[in-house]
Parts: sequence; C-alpha cells; structure tokens
Amino acid sequence: MELCAKKHPPEEERRVRANAREYNEKFQYASNCIQTSKYNIITFLPVNLFEQFQEVANTYFLFLLILQLIPQISSLSWFTTIVPLVLVLTITAVKDATDDYFRHKSDNQVNNRQSQVLINGTLQQEQWMNVCVGDIIKLENNQFVAADLLLLSSSEPHGLCYIETAELDGETNMKVRQAIPVTSELGDIRKLAQFDGEVICEPPNNKLDKFSGTLYWKENKYPLSNQHMLLRGCVLRNTEWCFGLVVFAGPDTKLMQNSGRTKFKRTSIDRLMNTLVLWIFGFLVCMGVILAIGNAIWEHEVGACFQIYLPWDEAVDSAFFSGFLSFWSYIIILNTVVPISLYVSVEVIRLGHSYFINWDKKMYCAQRQTPAEARTTTLNEELGQVEYVFSDKTGTLTQNIMVFSKCSINGRSYGDMLDVLGHKAELGERREPVDFSFNPLADPRFRFWDASLLQAVQLGNPHVHEFFRLLSLCHTVMSEEKSEGELYYKAQSPDEGALVTAARNFSFVFRSRTPKTITVQELGRAVTYQLLAILDFNNVRKRMSVIVRSPEGRIRLYCKGADTILLERLHPAHHELLNITTDHLNEYAGEGLRTLVLAYKDLEDGYYKAWAEQLLRASTAPDGREDRLARLYEEVERDMTLLGATAIEDKLQQGVPETIAILTLANIKIWVLTGDKQETAVNIGYSCKMLTDDMTEVFIVTGHTVLEVREELRKAREKMMDSSRSMGNGFSCQEKLSSSSSASRLASVLEAIAGEYALVINGHSLAHALEADMELEFLETACACKAVICCRVTPLQKAQVVELVKKYKKAVTLAIGDGANDVSMIKTAHIGVGISGQEGIQAVLASDYSFSQFKFLQRLLLVHGRWSYLRMCKFLCYFFYKNFAFTMVHFWFGFFCGFSAQTVYDQYFITLYNIVYTSLPVLAMGVFDQDVTEQRSMEYPKLYEPGQLNLLFNKREFFICIAQGIYTSVLMFFIPYGVFADATRDDGAQLADYQSFAVTVATSLVIVVSVQIGLDTGFWTAINHFFIWGSLAVYFAILFAMHSDGLFQMFPNQFRFVGNAQNTLAQPTVWLTITLTTVVCIMPVVAFRFLKLDLKPELSDTVRYTQLVRKKQRAQHRCMRRVGRAGSRRSGYAFSHQEGFGELIMSGKNMPLSSLALSSFTARSSSSWIETLRKKKGGDSTASSPSGGADKPLKG
Repeated sequence: MELCAKKHPPEEERRVRANAREYNEKFQYASNCIQTSKYNIITFLPVNLFEQFQEVANTYFLFLLILQLIPQISSLSWFTTIVPLVLVLTITAVKDATDDYFRHKSDNQVNNRQSQVLINGTLQQEQWMNVCVGDIIKLENNQFVAADLLLLSSSEPHGLCYIETAELDGETNMKVRQAIPVTSELGDIRKLAQFDGEVICEPPNNKLDKFSGTLYWKENKYPLSNQHMLLRGCVLRNTEWCFGLVVFAGPDTKLMQNSGRTKFKRTSIDRLMNTLVLWIFGFLVCMGVILAIGNAIWEHEVGACFQIYLPWDEAVDSAFFSGFLSFWSYIIILNTVVPISLYVSVEVIRLGHSYFINWDKKMYCAQRQTPAEARTTTLNEELGQVEYVFSDKTGTLTQNIMVFSKCSINGRSYGDMLDVLGHKAELGERREPVDFSFNPLADPRFRFWDASLLQAVQLGNPHVHEFFRLLSLCHTVMSEEKSEGELYYKAQSPDEGALVTAARNFSFVFRSRTPKTITVQELGRAVTYQLLAILDFNNVRKRMSVIVRSPEGRIRLYCKGADTILLERLHPAHHELLNITTDHLNEYAGEGLRTLVLAYKDLEDGYYKAWAEQLLRASTAPDGREDRLARLYEEVERDMTLLGATAIEDKLQQGVPETIAILTLANIKIWVLTGDKQETAVNIGYSCKMLTDDMTEVFIVTGHTVLEVREELRKAREKMMDSSRSMGNGFSCQEKLSSSSSASRLASVLEAIAGEYALVINGHSLAHALEADMELEFLETACACKAVICCRVTPLQKAQVVELVKKYKKAVTLAIGDGANDVSMIKTAHIGVGISGQEGIQAVLASDYSFSQFKFLQRLLLVHGRWSYLRMCKFLCYFFYKNFAFTMVHFWFGFFCGFSAQTVYDQYFITLYNIVYTSLPVLAMGVFDQDVTEQRSMEYPKLYEPGQLNLLFNKREFFICIAQGIYTSVLMFFIPYGVFADATRDDGAQLADYQSFAVTVATSLVIVVSVQIGLDTGFWTAINHFFIWGSLAVYFAILFAMHSDGLFQMFPNQFRFVGNAQNTLAQPTVWLTITLTTVVCIMPVVAFRFLKLDLKPELSDTVRYTQLVRKKQRAQHRCMRRVGRAGSRRSGYAFSHQEGFGELIMSGKNMPLSSLALSSFTARSSSSWIETLRKKKGGDSTASSPSGGADKPLKG
C-alpha cells in the first residue's frame, strides 16, 4: 500500500500546536490524503508487468520467448509461447486494474469528503485531503471523523460526545468520549480561534485502545488519554456538534496503522508444486542434453555426409556447436511439460471453489442474514488437510449472549428453580419466571426463576440492596431513553449489559450518567451519585472499580472482577463468608457459568483527597504513567468487604457438540484456548462432548513454577504409557525410550498409547510450558491427548500455542474465533476462520474464511475442504499426465529425425493444445468433481483422512502420473510410426508422410486424453459432457479448417497442406491406428483400477458401493410393496439395529452412521489401510489420537 505522504524517519514523540500550520509544517507530518491504490494511468503498465515478472514462471516463459526469437535455435514460431503468455499477463493485468480502479474510487470518495475547518477565525469547507495536523475541525451528528482528533468541546454538557466504532473494531454499541474540563468551555468560534495549546504525545502507532499525551496551555499541563480522542473511522452519534484538534492525519491515523497487509499464506500443495516444477525443469534440461549430444554425434557421423543437401547454417561451424544450438531448440520444444496454463487453471479452480463456499445456502445464517465468505482464494484445498483446530470458547463455541443466571449474596445462593416446598425443582419441571410487572422500567426479556431474591429486595435486605447498587454503579454502560420509561443500554461487553439489566429488573435502575455523576432509580426513588473516579478494566487487572460519593456524603469504592484477582484483595476478617462464597463460585463454574466477585470499601474523606492528588500527578507524569496508575489502583483496592458473586450463563451455540464429535471422528484434534477460568472451561468441554466420562483420565496442569509444570507433564506421560502397557500393547516403554532420546522417538511411543486422555492447563502453567526448554515436552504430552483445553490464556499465548504446533508438527492448523483477542491466533494458523458474532468483526477482517456459527465448520472442512483437495489433486495428476504424454512424443521423434529439433505436431496444434483442446475438460473436473455426495461426506468423517495424510497428490503420485504420461507417449509415437512404415492408402500409394503422421498422432493424443479424463471424472454434469465432447468437436473443426481451401487462399504461406486432414482421416488404416493406440493406452489403466477396486478399495469406493446397494434394495422394496401380499406382520427392530449403537448414543457421539455402511467397513480388512499409513507417517509427523484401530474403522 502506498500513501500520499513521503516516508520520514520514525518519530520519537509528536508535537502539535493548535491553529499554527506554519509551525506544524516544519515537522513534515503526513497529510490527510489516503492512497491505497498501487497504480495510475502512467505507471500501471510498467509497474504491473514488473510485478508479474517477479513470478518465476512468467520470467521462465519470457526467457523461452526470447529464445524463440533467435532463428538459429527456434523450430517453433514465436506465437506458440507469446499467445499463452500474453493471455495470462492480460488476464492478471485486467484483474489487478479492476481491483485498483475500485481502490481509486474508494480513495477519491474518502479524500473528497467535506469537513468544516477553522481557518483564520472562520469555519471553511475543506476536502478531507486538505486537512492538516494542528487544524481544528467541527463535526456534526452522524458524520465520520476525518482524522485522529483530540476532543476539545461539544454540544453536550461537560464536553461529552458519543461515538460508534464499528469501522474500527466492529462494535456497534455507542462509546462515550469526554473533553478535558479546561477545553470543554471552548464552544464558540472566537475562543477556539484563539486557542494555542500544544500537544506532546506518543508517535503514530496501531494501538486502538491506548493513547498517552499531555496538553500544555496557559502554563499548565493536562494529561490526555484514549478517552479524550476521536479516531478516524468513528461516527459521531447523538451529539449535535463537537470540535477537535487534528493530532494524527492520513497514514498516521490508528485506522490506517491497523490496515497492514495480512501475511501471505501458501498451501502445502503450492510448496510441493514449486519443488516439482524445479524437478521437471531439471528433467527438461537432462532431455535437452541427451538430444543435444545425439545431435552432435549424428551431425559428426552422418550429417557431414549430406552437406550438399543439408548444409549447416552459416553460424554453425562444427558438430559440437550444432549440438549446442540443438540443446536450446529442444528446451523450447519440450517446455510444454510445464505449461503456463497450469498456473492460470489452478487460480480459476480455486476461484470456483471460493464461490461454492460463498453460495452455500446450508452455511447461511438466516437469523443474522450472514452468508459464509471465502475471504481468500488460495487456501481452499488446505481445508481438506486440517489436523488441528484451535478454537476460542466464548462467542465461538458459546453464543456470547449473556444471561444473569445465579448469584451469591452474603453467603446465600439465589437462582435455583425451587418447588412449592422450597426444594430444588427436578430436571424437566418448569416453574413460572419471577413476575417483574410491578416495575415499569423492567426489561420484559429478562427471566429469573428464583422469587426469593425479589422478596429479599422488597423486604429491604441491606446486603441485597448493596449488591444491586454495585451492579447499577460499577460499569461503563451508556443509557439511552428514547421515550419515557423505554431504556436502551449500550454496553461494551455482553457481560456488563447482563449485570446492569439484572439490577434494573430488581428495581435498581441505571438511568443516566454524566462525566461526574451517575443517576440510579433505587426502588422507585431517583438517586444521583457523584462519580469521583473510574478504575477501568484491563486484561492485566481483570477487575473494574468506581469511587462514588452518595447524596449523604459517604465515599465508597465498588469493585467487581475475576475471583482469582479479587479474593486475595479482601479484608481477612471475612474468612467464613469467603469460604461459603468460594463454594458457590465452584458450584457455578461446575455448571459452566461465568463468574465475577463483587466487593466494596468505604474511604475516609481525607484519605481519598490525598489519593486523588497522587492520581492526578501520576496521570500527568511524562513517563511511566501506566505503572504509576497501576500502583495507585492496587493501593486503594485492598482490604475490601465481600458482597457476593454473580454467575452468568453463556449458552452453547446450536450444533456444537455434534460438530466436535464429527470432527473428532475425522481424526481432527480440537484444542480450546480460552481466557475463562478452569472450572468453566472444563464444564463447557463436557457440554461440547470434548471431554467425556468414558475418558481414561483428564490431566490438569496447574503448576506455578517451571519444576512443578515439568513434573506434572512427566507424570501425565508416565501414566499414559503405564496404562498402555497394562492394556497389553505388547511393547516396553523403557526399551523404546532407550533406543533413542529424540523427540520424534518419544512422539512415536506416545502415538501407540491406548485409551483416551485429555489435558487441561492453566495460563500461568502454560507460560512455563511454552519456554524453549519445555515446549517439546508440553507438545508431546498434548498431542498424545484426544482433547486439550488451555484456560486463562492471553491472546499472545493463543498465538504461541498455534505456532508451537506449526513448528514441530507436519500438520495443517486451523484457528477459529470471534473476537479481537483471537486475531493473533487466526493470523498465525495456516487457516484462519472468523465467526461474525457479538464481539465485532475484527476476527472476520483478519480471517481467511468467515461464517456466523461454529457448526458450519464441519461443512467447510468435510464437504468444501475435502472436495477442494480431491479436485485439486485430480486436476494436477491429470494435468501433468496429459502434458508429459503430449511433450515426450517430441523426445522419441528426435531419435528418428537426426535430432534436428523437428516437431511432430504442427505449431498451431502446439499453441492450442493447452489453451483450447484440453483446458476446459480438466477445468470442469477441477471445479465440479466429487467422489461421494455431500451427505456421505458428512456421514462418514473417515473419508477426510486421506487429505490429512496427503495421499492423493504427493511425490509418489506425481511420479506415477509422469510414468503414465511417458508410457502413453511411447505408444502414441511408436504405434503410428510402426503402422505408417508399411501402410498404403486405398489407391495403393504410400501412406507415410510427415503431415499425415502428425495428424494421426495429434488425433490419437486428443482422443486418448479425452477418454482418460472421462475415466478420471467421478461426477458427471452437463458441463463435463459439453466440455469433453465439445473440445473433441472443436479439435476436428479447427483441424479441418486449417487444411481447408479458404485459409490457404487467405494465408498461402502459413497453411500450405490443403486437404491433408481430410485425406488422412478418410483412410480406414488411420482410424484403426487411432483406435489401437487408444485401446492400448487406456486398457491397462482400466484393468488396474478394476483390480484395485476389487482387491484394495478406498473408503470412498466402499461408500459408493454401499449407496448402490441401498438404491437396489430400495427399488426391490418398492416392487415388493407393489405386490401387496397379505401376511403376518413382524417387527423390523431386529433387522434395523446393530449392537453397539446404544453405547454410542449414551456417549454423546451419536452420528447419522449407516448401519449398512458400518457393517461393510467392519467386514473389509482393507478399511484399515489408512491406519497403517498413519502409523508409518507417525515417526516424523503428527501424533495421532490414542483412540482407534481397525476395530473401529469409522471412528479412528
């Protein structure tokens, strides 16, 4: 991305003076002009061509074109290379130009927006691009913020204004910003024109939630924070007007600083293709050397005798030099082993697969009106090779729609459904919810089932009142009252919204706030509290506090936060209450609820004044401001009095347990990385069926030191191996370990472990486990487990875990999340998936694929991913086959033409072979082919494993394709050559001539590769039929046209052989030759596939066979029903059920598995072939799930 401003050395600090353009210009700050486009009319052609020729393939073909322009070595016309090259360059250039046009259009739209700028004491309309750092601009309601501004004043009291930050972080709830008091009174133009304050602040950066600076004005200094800033991209809401000072403009704004390009990701097939292309080029050079040597020998031994008839060119003075020129000639002729159309075809196929994902109605969420979106086209086939899925919990596995469920107040728990006798209601009983109709301000959507809590409020229980008073005061929620009594809360997190709504329904209604006050309606009486300080929440503190002064003058601190943080900051006098509340917290966490602890502390007036003075000094400190503030917060948030705890329910998304069960059956390992506490995460693990009661053991790692974590991991590994030995696996762990101490050896031992294990590790333990000297031990232990849950982890730790698996495992990783804290994990994984949920769209913007619900992941992987991998592999195998079959004919012909670099085919056939004759059929197969239907792909997850093992296209498959292509080329050349040696025409004339031979070989080639793609196509559509048979028809139409009278009369020098095709193809001998060649080329392939299908069928073959049997049985059943024979009725139960399904259902892994297919898989010993390959791969690759074996072929 290029920007309008020139690049300057990085700033150490920024100085901005208001209304002083000349002063600010000396710093050469960036202008407010944004340019995301790459080209203009003049630079487009040179820059775009330069970029395209940085691709090795394009440079290679340009080199070949240059060679073809040298008459001494070129036996092909230049257009055989320039036509496909220009076509590829043109298509890419058009795509780039189109993209850049839209970027220009977007840039112009943004840069030409109008803004009111204060210039020379008057407001003037200026385009955004002309706004400068230091200008004061006026914003009006619903306008976009033009640059990063320091808020000076607004139409609202106390300099408040409200903004929406959807374009920055995707959150649509309103946020409040406030001008510092000293500038909030600068409301009129005259005062603002005289304002000459200077801001000294941090240099441009991409931290959206942080800003540190100081305003110097009238010999005073005032601290500035993020709460005083309006960032570019925000929209002013519910505020008539405001004024702001431009601090950062254009590319220096935080919005643009965050718009850096995502790291380019390549698939494993891309990397393999690069290697294979280098191998092919080496093979091409070897063939060129062989033929060049042959040419030198032939010219020396034979050619020298025919100098009268076949003289050397003027530049050729020896047989050696002739061989040298012949080498380059053959490099040109044989270059079609790597045609340029390969790269174009791959991109077209990937684009088609991306559209299939975008158009999939079964991945469309009607509730949110959100379709699935492939945000990249380069990773589709890698979706079929995923082995590790790293998932966030909140908002990804759960709905992130928070419901106030239970609470503990002064040692009593509320929220359980009770029967009329006051006992807990039995499961299945449904009681009526609490009636809040007495409260006109209650939220009608709120539901609570324990009436005793409302009774405690109405009876005046002081602890309950203080509990809800805290919930109504300690938050950052904004209230909007559209009409009398209609309150709308805008919360920064769903948790806060749920807590404030609960207080609202229990008659402690948060009504409104100003920067200095909070108004709450308590039991119908309006009470206004003076807001003295907000000690805001962050990921380190994990708590939030407010300090308020009540109307009676009492100063109190209210605090809510994570139990791990808050419980250690309570006064030691409340030990008994602490124990009871801790029991309640454990009970809530065991039910999968999200918990917070509430506490308060009374402050003396004198103590608060002294503390507030220290706070002011710390907030204006030029350096170390955050550390000083943290120490002051820590000081005041001590010796607090425990009030109670809240428990919020975050329900599972629909279909999550089933999705995890299916992905597990596909041998995909799922790791959950969450910031929630251990108990909550473990309970969600059980709810999702990641953890089950059938597991051999769940290891919990909670060590606080390196030694403790190492010991816990060692004990886990020992237990797994001891358990395996006791279950009779027939190996000695000690023997295996003594044979090699390497990590790969240990991994292979752990791979053989029997039983199912899970690992749960806390964030502080994970920090030690990720250290360099322990990361391998952690990885080996985790990979031997079926499920891994990491609790209390930071965003950085999420990315580190993903990077660890990427680093040491030859496996494809996928990360899925919905929030800004998942972005680093999503960008680190091979494939990133964003959930468009409640936490904004930052995860979506950073992702490669996005949809709205976790359950769509199974369809993305098992259907679209598997099909994309299958199609791409079949495409590549066929593409290399057809091009080797086409090109190697020239190699064999070289031995019969004196190594003269004469081509077998005419130059037009060479040009059109990959562009016209064979391009569309292989594209149709690459875009539409499928081995089994989508229903079967979902029904039999085991079908996914060939992609994980990379079985369908690897070096072995590549060499098989090459061998088949060379075999085909041998028959393609030598059968017609042998026939033509003695064949005659119908009139007795000799059949053998160069043009007839060329037509026969070309026709045989097109027919053979067309039949071959017919055999390779597993799913026939009308498009496949049209492209295959249409390509054949086009071949014959062009062939006859090129040998017609009409073209000869127009271009006599180019099309000399009039009627050759018609005469050649009119001979029965030629058609017999073509038929024989086709049969001999195809029959071994057909025979091999029949034998393989019968002796060693793949899983997909078994599934297809099963479906055919089903169809026949259904047809027979329909016929029998038509007969309608009367007779005794017998239960079909015994015939439609099989032993073992009861246990499957009870385990929670119930799948729509066909009993017929299950018996087919179990009966065939060949179904375990993948297990054998997986064990072979295990030594240097991923550690497989400990469950599995041939006795459970469908589950793995």
